Amino acid sequence: MNYYKNKKSVRDIAVNGKIVFLRCDFNVPIDNLGKITDSKRIDESFKTINYLLKNGAKLILCSHLGRPKGTVNPKLSLLPVAEYISDVLGEKIGFSNDVIGDSAKEVVNKLNAGEFRICILENIRFEPEEEQNDTDFAKKLASYADVYVNDAFGTCHRAHASTEAITHFLPSAYGF
Repeated sequence: MNYYKNKKSVRDIAVNGKIVFLRCDFNVPIDNLGKITDSKRIDESFKTINYLLKNGAKLILCSHLGRPKGTVNPKLSLLPVAEYISDVLGEKIGFSNDVIGDSAKEVVNKLNAGEFRICILENIRFEPEEEQNDTDFAKKLASYADVYVNDAFGTCHRAHASTEAITHFLPSAYGF
């Protein structure tokens, strides 16, 4: 039995002109000074990120960092990740201080307006609804995008809002 027979790769979906919600695994070690000490997981996502950008997509990147258990912890912010990606790609990256609040809506609106091609939402696990696989929360995440791509293979076994529930509301595929 071919398990992947009914699964779609990022190569199997049209992304030109679309906004892609890309679930990544940016759970990387960050030291006390806020510096990434091992970027391997981020670097692994560049193949999918670059493929999507090359094929005309705009990206909303989403990830967790650590285990904040549904509470905001500034030490687990994805801001250092956003800065790293911006440096590597040499382009401006939008960053949202929240996941579904006013900051996220503002950043997604700027993405839609063409101010940048990539934005990153704050740590998805700052929201308790993420680990609860909350359907309403997943609908809000899905409302930002046209397509969902899971590139977070280390987390796809978890039934969380950004890995499972969101797939019920958007055409979905897996990344590289």
